Amino acid sequence: MHSFRRLALLLALCLPAMYAAQAESSSSNLVSSSNLASSSNPVSSSDPAASTQDQSQQAQAQQPEAPSQGQLTVQARIKARRAQRRAEAIHAAYDHLYDGYVGAGYLRFTPGASLQRVNEYDWNVGFTRYFDERLGVTVDGRGYYGTPFIEPNSTGITKPAISQYAGLIGPTYRFYLQPKYSVSGRLMAGFAHGNFSGDTNGVGGTTLGLYPDGSTYAASASILVEYNVSPNLGLRVAPEYYLTGFGSTEQNSLGYTIGLVYRFGKQ
Repeated sequence: MHSFRRLALLLALCLPAMYAAQAESSSSNLVSSSNLASSSNPVSSSDPAASTQDQSQQAQAQQPEAPSQGQLTVQARIKARRAQRRAEAIHAAYDHLYDGYVGAGYLRFTPGASLQRVNEYDWNVGFTRYFDERLGVTVDGRGYYGTPFIEPNSTGITKPAISQYAGLIGPTYRFYLQPKYSVSGRLMAGFAHGNFSGDTNGVGGTTLGLYPDGSTYAASASILVEYNVSPNLGLRVAPEYYLTGFGSTEQNSLGYTIGLVYRFGKQ
């Protein structure tokens, strides 16, 4: 009987101890599992800050690399060399004191107040003194020749030859410069002399409706386009407005000149 009581008392004392030990073991296992999960996944994917950081890193990885300082320096040197070569070519072509030109041209001219316009063909020569690469003063000489149509009349003269000559002076300005070509503007004024009766067999030009022979004012405005064959030699075409005052009236004529330009002398 006493043995049974002792056994029951011993069991009563051991059961709480076993339960406490088992609880401590379970707690240790839970802590170990939690630590293992934390070490394998340190940042939860549901964390918004972590997601933003990942997206920023991916965007940075996708962005192209910016040029390095060395690459920028090389590009700048290439551009500087190109600009220097262009400036040297422009200077070689237009850094001349003088140019001379010779050419031919065409003009639509009214030979008399009641006559229709006539095609006149001309020669022209000129000389320009430049003060820098852009601004110069031009002296120009030219002659025009044409055959106006006269309606049938008692004299029998229907196609007399006429001519006029002009001397002009004025400024020339290059407003657009390139190594291979340039565009300039030119204004000139002077005098012109007309010979309208030389081929009328003494009848007189006024009898046929032509202007009387004589001298008058003349003016010209033109745009000069030059293509450079070499730094010293160029080809020129120049559309032109030409004004004269024969017969106390104004003749507003349009035409053009073409020719060769030779540059010489260093500034």
